Amino acid sequence: MVSIMNKNEIKVFCPATVANVSCGFDVLGVALDSVGDEMVVRKVTQKGIKITKLTGQDLPKETLNNVAGVAGNAFLLASDYDGGFEIEIDKRIKPGSGIGSSAASSAGAVWAMNHLLGNPFSKTELVKFAMEGERLASDVAHADNVAPALFGGFTLVRSYSPLDVIAIPAPKELYVTVIHPQIEIKTSDSRKILKTTISMETGIKQWGNVGGLVAGLFKEDYELIGRSLEDHIVEPIRSILIPGFDEVKKVSLEAGALGSGISGSGPSIFAFSKGNKTAIKVGEAMKTVYNKIGIAYEIHVSKINMEGVKLL
Repeated sequence: MVSIMNKNEIKVFCPATVANVSCGFDVLGVALDSVGDEMVVRKVTQKGIKITKLTGQDLPKETLNNVAGVAGNAFLLASDYDGGFEIEIDKRIKPGSGIGSSAASSAGAVWAMNHLLGNPFSKTELVKFAMEGERLASDVAHADNVAPALFGGFTLVRSYSPLDVIAIPAPKELYVTVIHPQIEIKTSDSRKILKTTISMETGIKQWGNVGGLVAGLFKEDYELIGRSLEDHIVEPIRSILIPGFDEVKKVSLEAGALGSGISGSGPSIFAFSKGNKTAIKVGEAMKTVYNKIGIAYEIHVSKINMEGVKLL
């Protein structure tokens, strides 16, 4: 492993993330451990960001059309570093899958650059840079994927202005199952169909669940976590874009999941379970739905990644 020896070059794992987590639209997210991109970042004397290699997906290599490039530029502008960086991306998370593909690239790039410069910026500052990559991907600089990718575990974006990110612990036995039906939903499109106002009654239900979920995570109360995975605002609208959604949710709960919902903007659907065994069983149940409909899928079962972006 030459890359570890060279202090000007590092290889990092950039985790996939589940954003929104049912009730926490644009404020809650969690990092996964079994799925993510890999990235090599090296310090070079030449100014600016250059993406020298991109494998795994057909995405633009031009700096300003790539989320890692845009996030990296935001980082460079704020830093007093004179040189630049080269980035190689092995893209393992499909764009449009709803498990934070763009966030992984954005977060990985800024984390690695920060590491190579001796960590001049805090994690919250890195979230701000990575959000610029998200702005390119979805027209909105949201933090609910990049925050858990950088902090690890669960994160709550308490406020966007000023940015205030709170790390939340995860119970040890909490596992995530994610099924990704092979259809693409663009985040920018799935935002356009949302209503911009909600009723007081809906708001009360929703913040009750957000509080319940956060309390459940702290108390390691799996049943409370399950009861709180209800979304009265976004899921009723977005789920129409996802074939088999209600059925996947139903079979997941029957297989023992604590709760289930849309991952990010979809089409992926996530479920939380207590224990790996149940999480695998939930995955098997989810598969039956798409086998019946005849839609290809990918499935991931993962423990919670408590570190976020990490060295390889």
